[in-house]
Amino acid sequence: MSQPTPGAGASRVATPPPAPEHASTGELIGQLSDQLTRLVRDEMRLAQAEVSTKAKKLGVGAGLFGGAGLFAFLGLQVLVAAAVLAVALAVPGWLAAVIVAVVLFAVAGALALLGKKDVQQAAPPVPTEAIASVRTDVATVKESASR
Repeated sequence: MSQPTPGAGASRVATPPPAPEHASTGELIGQLSDQLTRLVRDEMRLAQAEVSTKAKKLGVGAGLFGGAGLFAFLGLQVLVAAAVLAVALAVPGWLAAVIVAVVLFAVAGALALLGKKDVQQAAPPVPTEAIASVRTDVATVKESASR
């Protein structure tokens, strides 16, 4: 294998940064720029992951609310059928329809409570952890700059 000669080709060898106490001002500013860029990218990734997680929870909660609405609608239909049976026949068939309606309403209530809990956990869909982390980073940079 042949060794590249200095100044030949477009290859760039990564050299480790010098220790801060031996680095020049230009090198320190370059390191700061690289570190700030990396920090901003990492914070953006964190914010994106946090918003994505909260959006998923919001979707599940909305779906559960939709399920609660469907079961409430079915319960209303059964109550209507129970009223029709009670008036038309006046036999125990209406009692069975009322029992089914009560069960459907109980399911709707349980789904609504679960949906409410998920929506409350997801709201507001703001990356609060990432914002707090950025504020901490800014405070640290300001403190370091004032020394």
